[in-house]
Amino acid sequence: MTVKIALWGVGAMALRMADMLLDRSGVAIVGAIDRHPDKVGRDVAELAGRAEPCGAVVSEDADAVLARQPDIVLHATDSFLAAVAPDIRRAVEAGADVITIAEEMAYPWAADPVLAQGLDAAARASGVTVLGTGVNPGFVMDSLVLALTGACATVDRIHVSRVNDLSQFGPTVMRTQGVGLSPQAFAAGVADGSVVGHVGFPQSVGMIATALGWTIDRVEETREPIISDIRRETPHVTVEPGMVAGCRHVATGYSGDTAVIVLEHPQQVRPEAAGVETGDTIHIDGAPPIRVASAPEIPGGAATAALAVNMIPRVLAAAPGLRTMADLPIPTAWTTLDPQSAARRNA
Repeated sequence: MTVKIALWGVGAMALRMADMLLDRSGVAIVGAIDRHPDKVGRDVAELAGRAEPCGAVVSEDADAVLARQPDIVLHATDSFLAAVAPDIRRAVEAGADVITIAEEMAYPWAADPVLAQGLDAAARASGVTVLGTGVNPGFVMDSLVLALTGACATVDRIHVSRVNDLSQFGPTVMRTQGVGLSPQAFAAGVADGSVVGHVGFPQSVGMIATALGWTIDRVEETREPIISDIRRETPHVTVEPGMVAGCRHVATGYSGDTAVIVLEHPQQVRPEAAGVETGDTIHIDGAPPIRVASAPEIPGGAATAALAVNMIPRVLAAAPGLRTMADLPIPTAWTTLDPQSAARRNA
């Protein structure tokens, strides 16, 4: 029994997924969709750095790839619901399950309830499942938190902090985080929307609140510059003393006037140069209280690719519709296909 997989988008994240899939039994990459002229016509395995081709060639023609009837599409093109929804709908209407790493798809109702409902209805009509996942949102600051609340009789408040290193990312991420700007330019970027910080806080708050049955009356977000007092360099940016090295982005979900969910995400380049240790910390105020901390950070790129791949058996076995990580069994590492997980697709 072989599960057929198509990639939609062949950027760095999708190629990480492809590299994982090429080592797994019971799966076959049957095609890939991308418009980049340097990638069209090339074998996915070659793009992933493999010596041997796998036979899946990148195509601009989405309909032609979907006509190969993939069981599941791994989608990795954009962060925002409005941008990815048309692609996801096409895949759904072709009869494929979809796993996307678009941040707003982790809990799309927070971005656009009407558009999310439309995707849910389309997935149910086609008998397929759609899931948004990733390291954050999708895991560290939401579904992992929810798993830990399973050890609590009551939960009063949740505070999560994720301190990470932006140095691995390219110019686009540097711009959206304000890295390399003056403090004044950073403030102007926040005001005009060019400095966005982390994408996904409303999704994490929504997922947590829905799973716990909490009512969130409002979510407030703040974005503050992390000013460097030393010179820092990455392949894509140089930060001089007095310039912005990153963004401290905080989201607070209120029930009435009480802050019940606080998500803090300070991101910067070369944090170790400033004596800052990366890591993930979860505080749950409840009975019993829980504190879990890990250092260094769970790596964003590798973990996001792994989550997308590891959720394939869960999605294949799930009921049709638009799902979140809170709806499905917890992710576990997956190296071989469980035949029962594909029973619905291959029936």
